Amino acid sequence: MTRLDVAGGDGRGTRLPPAEGGGSARGAGDAYDVVIVGGGPAGATAATDLAGAGHSVLLLDKPGRIKPCGGAIPPRLIRDFAIPDSLLVAKIRSARMIAPSGKAVDMPVGEGFVGMVDRAQFDPWLRARAEEAGADLREAAYEGITRPDDGPPLVHFTTGKGESLARHTVRARLVIGADGACSPVGRAEVPGHHRMKQVFAYHEIVRVPDRGAPGGEAVEATRCDVYYQGRHSPDFYAWIFPHGDTASIGTGSAKKGFSLRSSIRALRVATGLDGAETLRREGAPLPLKPLKRWDNGRDVLLAGDAAGVVAPASGEGIYYAMLGGRLSAEAAATFLKTGEPRALAQARRRFMKLHGRVFWILGMMQWVWYRSDGLRERFVSICRDKDVQQLTWDSYMNKELVRSKPAAHARIFFKDLAHLFRWVSP
Repeated sequence: MTRLDVAGGDGRGTRLPPAEGGGSARGAGDAYDVVIVGGGPAGATAATDLAGAGHSVLLLDKPGRIKPCGGAIPPRLIRDFAIPDSLLVAKIRSARMIAPSGKAVDMPVGEGFVGMVDRAQFDPWLRARAEEAGADLREAAYEGITRPDDGPPLVHFTTGKGESLARHTVRARLVIGADGACSPVGRAEVPGHHRMKQVFAYHEIVRVPDRGAPGGEAVEATRCDVYYQGRHSPDFYAWIFPHGDTASIGTGSAKKGFSLRSSIRALRVATGLDGAETLRREGAPLPLKPLKRWDNGRDVLLAGDAAGVVAPASGEGIYYAMLGGRLSAEAAATFLKTGEPRALAQARRRFMKLHGRVFWILGMMQWVWYRSDGLRERFVSICRDKDVQQLTWDSYMNKELVRSKPAAHARIFFKDLAHLFRWVSP
């Protein structure tokens, strides 16, 4: 596989240079330039880019875990990361926003589509691509890092189970933790990680009933349904996203004591999907905002959920995880070339330059509109506005704030104020 593009300062891609002298440490025994813990979108992307540039990479992934995820990926991701059409289980042409009252607002995408993937197939494909690029992939459980004599890190992990359990140790010049919101790498190595604020997400993958059967009309093959209803989430939203023959029915909340399983049970009853066959149930914590530090100033760097890159309000994570993995790969390449630990900080710096403002806006939007059913009702009402719809889809599809329509932004601002202060009815 040839070298892969990695994001530069504008997020559109530069190239990692090949490692000097091939960059391979395989000849040194159990030693690697980079050990990556976690084989989700962030870790697999970092592994692909670094291995494709000639660096020796070990990718550790704990088997048997599938992250709960609606699976939406924008066209920008499909283009930038060369995702084949065969991985798309659905193509979304509209979203339906459902208010607490049951009123629904349809938001057509317009030109193009939003791709949908199932993480049960998507993540293994990404890991296989990393292997094809030259990374060593092992199904393993990470145990920790030690530094005998204050030298380079030794990474400890196990493979197998029971009588076949084996313990391993490899040396690395750099460790990338892409091991989720509760990242053992991050909690042990990066200051402040233990204070990460999180929301818990849960979904059920169900088989879509045939048309005419109970629940058969609840899932539209080209539409995502988003439920802004306090009974299904007091501080986020619930969803039904089509995945071809299956669908993801999920929700999330940071409220302690709120039963996510009961919420989904109620949503399935309300939509007639309570009798649909359940194929998988998955839950996991998600971060609420990017961490202030992604590295330990020495030899550890974080990416993906471990770094906190899930968008507020929308909960979108795949694109930001893969971009974070790519930027981490670029920072890692600079570190490996120069030996300068300060190079690791460029991953977060570049990510926040590209998307920090978007995350702030989305965080404010969630804080303002998701606090009560009365506000959620007004938020859904705003979504009827054509300016809102166009700017929302333009920003989402291309992952850039739309600055070319100041008049539309001004109209939206005043409409938001009118709804917030209840000068208009929802």
